[in-house]
Amino acid sequence: MNESAPKKPSRIQLRNRSRIIEAALEVFSQHGYRGATLDQIAREAGLSKPNILYYFAGKEEIHVTLLNQLMETWLDPLIEMDANGEPLQELLDYVQRKLDMARDLPRESRLFANEILQGAPRMKPHLHASLKPLFDEKCAVIEGWMAEGRLAKVDVRHLIFSIWSSTQHYADFEAQIDVLLPDGEDRGSATQYLQTMFTKLLAP
Repeated sequence: MNESAPKKPSRIQLRNRSRIIEAALEVFSQHGYRGATLDQIAREAGLSKPNILYYFAGKEEIHVTLLNQLMETWLDPLIEMDANGEPLQELLDYVQRKLDMARDLPRESRLFANEILQGAPRMKPHLHASLKPLFDEKCAVIEGWMAEGRLAKVDVRHLIFSIWSSTQHYADFEAQIDVLLPDGEDRGSATQYLQTMFTKLLAP
């Protein structure tokens, strides 16, 4: 038996670590990195500050852990775009996946937005290593569809930027949306509007 092998975390340790990450997501999404404190995270998690520091070296390590998890989630909708699929439907499905993410993961979206607004000091390596190659790959796929006449020709980079901005708005500005949309209005109206807009833009 290898005595130097790392000890497997107990169920309590895994549960507490998960509680800390969930609490940190709530605190960081509300206050941003600079406004968040370990005391706030500890209160949200229902743990003491020394207990937080048992699992993480400090606020930055918690934040980086969250961002690492978020990058995987952020990339998934774009990864799913199938080069062998029907071009317009693949793009409309991508819009829908991004809208679903804004609806289901608004705190994660705001955490990502806050990091980017600060100049991506902790996420920039991931943007270069993970997002940029994927972005270039999917741009090439869409440009290929356009060259074949299967989509109207537009600047693909700005097309993707516009999909990001129009879908994430529903998460990052959720409080404003709640005020401006009539009470009880189905968020499905966003799906209908965006799919109509991108269909008119991209239909060959």
